Amino acid sequence: MFEFKKTGQQQKQRFRLRAWVGGAFALVCFGVLVGRFWYLQVDRYEGLSERADRNRIAVVPIPPRRGEILDRNGEVLARNYRTYTLEVVPAQAGNMNELFARLTEVVYISPADQRRFKRRAAESSRYASLQLRNNLNETEAAWFAAHSFQFPGVELRARWVREYPQGLSAAHVVGYIGRIADNDIEELDRAGQLGNYRGTEVIGKKGIEKTWEEQLHGRTGLEEVEVTAGGRPMRTLRRIDPVPGSDIMLSIDMGLQKVAEEAFEGQRGALVAIDPDTGEVLAFVSQPSFDPNLFVDGIDVDNWRMLNESPDHPLINRPLYGTYPIGSTYKPFVGLAALELGKRRATDRVSDPGYYEFGGQKFRNAGGAAYGMTDMHKAIVVSSDTYFYSLGPEIGVNALHDFTKQFGFGQITGIDLEGEKRGVLPSTDWKRSAYKDKERQRWYAGETISVAVGQGYNAFTLLQLAQGTSTLANNGLYRRPHLVHAVRDPRTGVAKPTEAAPDYRIPLKQANVDVIKNAMADVVRAGTARRAFANTPYQAAGKTGTAQVFSLRGGHYRASAIDERLRDHALFMGFAPLEHPRIAVSLIVENAGWGASVAAPVARKVFDYWLAKDRQDKIVRPERADAMATVETITSDLVRQP
Repeated sequence: MFEFKKTGQQQKQRFRLRAWVGGAFALVCFGVLVGRFWYLQVDRYEGLSERADRNRIAVVPIPPRRGEILDRNGEVLARNYRTYTLEVVPAQAGNMNELFARLTEVVYISPADQRRFKRRAAESSRYASLQLRNNLNETEAAWFAAHSFQFPGVELRARWVREYPQGLSAAHVVGYIGRIADNDIEELDRAGQLGNYRGTEVIGKKGIEKTWEEQLHGRTGLEEVEVTAGGRPMRTLRRIDPVPGSDIMLSIDMGLQKVAEEAFEGQRGALVAIDPDTGEVLAFVSQPSFDPNLFVDGIDVDNWRMLNESPDHPLINRPLYGTYPIGSTYKPFVGLAALELGKRRATDRVSDPGYYEFGGQKFRNAGGAAYGMTDMHKAIVVSSDTYFYSLGPEIGVNALHDFTKQFGFGQITGIDLEGEKRGVLPSTDWKRSAYKDKERQRWYAGETISVAVGQGYNAFTLLQLAQGTSTLANNGLYRRPHLVHAVRDPRTGVAKPTEAAPDYRIPLKQANVDVIKNAMADVVRAGTARRAFANTPYQAAGKTGTAQVFSLRGGHYRASAIDERLRDHALFMGFAPLEHPRIAVSLIVENAGWGASVAAPVARKVFDYWLAKDRQDKIVRPERADAMATVETITSDLVRQP
């Protein structure tokens, strides 16, 4: 009995111990739970709350509408239109081939669309939304919307699409847009602009589309949308509207541009026309051209091969990239250099027997002509090579370099297009840096003779020749050429003109300038360009030129006996009217022969159009009158400001 009581007492003690241990354990667990709640609800509240909101709230970027590009009269060169696209997230869509087969029953997907999509999918994340088909019409969009539940991972979206209504015309000026590539992302990141391109798929690649990208793009908006755990949108919490890009109004006149393009009649070449009073580029022609619409959604292989492999090189911006010997169109600047540097007076006469002999070598006139006793006026009018051959050693290559450099030759003009070539304005320093071989670094006096007639090492862009011509027409006042006339805010409609202050004035004696201008006037009155400019209602001034493409090494030039692409280039430079120039032009027709018979008639058509009395009535359109009035008002206000 005693043992029974003792055993019961032990069991009670054991039970109490277990109860205390269990209670303590429960208390510890409860304390840990409370501590964890405290940690999550108090200490980590802000961070976890923010993460929860990020899961609950989706931030959707809203790409802005890209600004339009217009000519000086309001004619549209680049615009946007709304279209529908089909986009696919590969990770959600399953097998692509099966998807294409089922989807084609609802909306046509071409083999080219399928190949393009597969290529993009291979280059992108499986979770990226990739475009499969664009430009769906209303019927296709409505039909897919009714069957969209059958296609997980496929979404119908509306987006802005770029369009270039002028097609081939002025394509090298306007440029084009294309998909944002890795190098574009790197550039945007370096510039701190990457955040502004969220949701944007395209960016300017060439021309004005690229150089004025920041203004054309605008500012991206955003929308905060509350979503379910499955990602389904519930409601919009906040919205910041995008700011559309600014409209860029160019100085180009599309009427003049098309007249100039048509004047080339299918030949290769380039033309630049500038307003000497403002530095605005009125026409900028590169022939042949290309259709920028091909690049908007990625150019296909066949079209790319056709453009890239063409022997005519339509993708090359000839006025900007192409460098040429400019032949006799250089002579007015060489003559002015001789007058300004005191190397020769305008009335000094030299004998022209048809050649100039130097160092035992004869440098002959083009065509073997001989002009007898010749002064500077006559030398420019008849284009006497002998006269200018003799000027070369007298002036010297370095002095000629320093003088013509002021007109923009061999220099970056700073026009608002990327990729401008500097060209070559030769000097002894240039030759030492251009060649590694010691013997080739040496400058020979005979080389100056070729340089003085625009040949030899001379290699200038047509933009530089136009800029030099414009500066000469303006009596030495240098204005940087530019293509953008005004930038218009799409929200207010107010257009702000670009600045056009002169950069500098070349110190020239007006009497010397008048000698050159009067000689150039006689070139079109009675000289090499007289036939092209017969019976004009205005007095123009100009200079024809014919530039050798390769050396005949003493042989006689016969165009019919050599390959077409080795024939001489035809050139012309000039301005009109003589007294108060309103347009300065330079142009080249590649491998076309004589400047007088081929290039001068092109310039005549350009001058005739621009100086026609009824031109303003033909090009100003009523629907653009308000925009132009705004520009004119702002311009006049700027002029009145002190």
